[in-house]
Amino acid sequence: MKKYTIENLDCPMCAAKIEAGVKNLSCVKDAKVVFATKTLLIDTDDINKVQAEIDSIEEGVIIRENQPKNDEEEFNVKKELITLGVLLVLFGIGFYMTHIFTTPPLLYVSYAVLLAVYVAAGKDVIMLSIKNIMHGKIFDENFLMTFATLAAWAIGSHEEAVGVMLFYRAGEFFQDLAVHRSRRSIKSLLEIRPDYAVVLRDNQEYTVAPESVAVGETIIVKPGEKIALDGTIIKGKTSLDTRALTGESVPRGAEKGDKVLSGMISLTGMIEVQVDKIFAESSASKILDMVENAAANKAKTETFITKFASYYTPIVFFIAFAIAVVPPLLDMGSFSQWLYRALVALVVSCPCALIISVPLGYFGGIGGASKKGILVKGANYLEALSNIQAIALDKTGTLTKGIFTVTEVKSMGKYSKEDIVKYAAVAESKSNHPIARSIVEYAGNLDYTIKEYEEISGRGVKVSIEDKEIMVGNDSLLHFTNTSHDASVCNILGSVAHVVIDKEYAGYIVISDKLKDDTVEAIKELNNMGIRNITVLTGDNKYATETILKDTGIKEYYYDLLPEDKAEKFKEFSEKYKGKGYSLYVGDGINDAPVLAMADVGVSMGAAGSDAAIETADVVIMNDSLMKLVDAVKTAKKTKTIIWQNIIFALGIKVLFIILGLMDIASMWMAVFGDVGVALLALLNSMRALR
Repeated sequence: MKKYTIENLDCPMCAAKIEAGVKNLSCVKDAKVVFATKTLLIDTDDINKVQAEIDSIEEGVIIRENQPKNDEEEFNVKKELITLGVLLVLFGIGFYMTHIFTTPPLLYVSYAVLLAVYVAAGKDVIMLSIKNIMHGKIFDENFLMTFATLAAWAIGSHEEAVGVMLFYRAGEFFQDLAVHRSRRSIKSLLEIRPDYAVVLRDNQEYTVAPESVAVGETIIVKPGEKIALDGTIIKGKTSLDTRALTGESVPRGAEKGDKVLSGMISLTGMIEVQVDKIFAESSASKILDMVENAAANKAKTETFITKFASYYTPIVFFIAFAIAVVPPLLDMGSFSQWLYRALVALVVSCPCALIISVPLGYFGGIGGASKKGILVKGANYLEALSNIQAIALDKTGTLTKGIFTVTEVKSMGKYSKEDIVKYAAVAESKSNHPIARSIVEYAGNLDYTIKEYEEISGRGVKVSIEDKEIMVGNDSLLHFTNTSHDASVCNILGSVAHVVIDKEYAGYIVISDKLKDDTVEAIKELNNMGIRNITVLTGDNKYATETILKDTGIKEYYYDLLPEDKAEKFKEFSEKYKGKGYSLYVGDGINDAPVLAMADVGVSMGAAGSDAAIETADVVIMNDSLMKLVDAVKTAKKTKTIIWQNIIFALGIKVLFIILGLMDIASMWMAVFGDVGVALLALLNSMRALR
């Protein structure tokens, strides 16, 4: 879907109406309006028709393909405050005159002043309600406010009619100001986009847009500057501020040969970086895209509230109508008395508090998670994270550091240890698997030509070099190829690479890995949060798996799994807990992608994770720390709590004011404060999700 920015959209109900209207167009396959970011994601072949439909729903709302106007231009605080100040002074004059001049013609002058204030303060609300009625869209907050104030004017409550409209406008201003500042707070978390890159061309430095730098070019990063593109340091050393990407506050050192990511800041030294990826594929670009588009994937609660509001408003109107009509018919008081009470119910019942606070709450939660180095691709996944009951984890690179070292080489035949290492390293030279890389690094520089190469999925590789057939892999490779071997070699502790030369078992290489420093603590924290259904799915053998897991407290695990076996085992595991909550899978490799796609929530370890795993995952942990999974679940639970606080608080206050209105305790003045005040408090509460 293509993304457009939306200008002049300041009403959450308007956003919901625009989305519903645009979706009904025959030229639109799908559309999502995100009020929190003022964006439209749409799949259409006629954008002009879309704009025409938007014009018919909300005049003045414009969609643009380019960058939006500066927030300060679109939201002029000073101008609005001056206007409100003038209207308040005029309202004070009119209010004073109505109590001083009780007979014509000066009484009419006072009414004229109040009418002028009413029209000036409420013209936008009145015009929108008239326009919506003409389009058959009656029940919204504009209609409620217009009807309530005009009816109040008609029954002689002139000051209250004008005051309610004026204070409603003031409330809308403070509400818009809060939304504006909320957006700005969220945007400040995402200011990782580099403004420029200094590229070295023909020994000259040029300051250019990051988008114009090609793979293979060299960029220069001076102390205090952001790294513009992902790459490898080829000269110099520095310490890096990685907070914007990983959430880690402690700088980390980097020198020649180290990988760096766009969005990191060089703190102490000047470095030269050879670019590995174009800007569109860089870490900063992907993070910005993920977080900005995350709000389009709406949570069930958010979708429910939007739908609820569409029924809620007409229901409230008919309740108010009943309040105004039924009691007088039953001789329980005058019509004007009960009409006033009905108007109190109308004024307080606007659903803005719910419509604004729920999506901004989720957006705040997503922004707060990104601040900690956790990228959540949608409010739906954030909501699911709050109710996780079953977690399956990959072992290598997820529970363990994924930094392997060769600890033993064993010859079991006529070939020497040096031969075993040499042939294994050449065979594994085309693989990016951590075990393969550790063998290649252990062997050092080798110069051999591989004639044939075949990858045996989940088991190992087979190659031809120096007229020899070499196979390297796990013990399942030996059984798969019917290679004769001693049974004891299948019971070796640790990760083992078996080497077969010309169909003869030659020996094995033992590679060791260690648990990440925070793995045990993370598992303990997850258990403390009530998540005790945790399993491990790994392609490693039983003995290596048991050795690694002995200190974690994880009792359930499955080993010797091929990629397709992982998917099958995860399906069985998640089915056991279906209905009790959501299932989650954490992995980092290409072979984890199918399982990440199957899970209710797929979590990828981003720093060392493969591109396939990151693209497939619903949540990306940027620094590969398992404690970040704990933080993600805590953020999700906190966000869910905040949102339900807002829902219960908003509905509770509205019901309370309606009851007080029926008892003739609450006035229209109190009702408007109840409506706008609730919206502001709910909005401020939503912003706690950012922290």
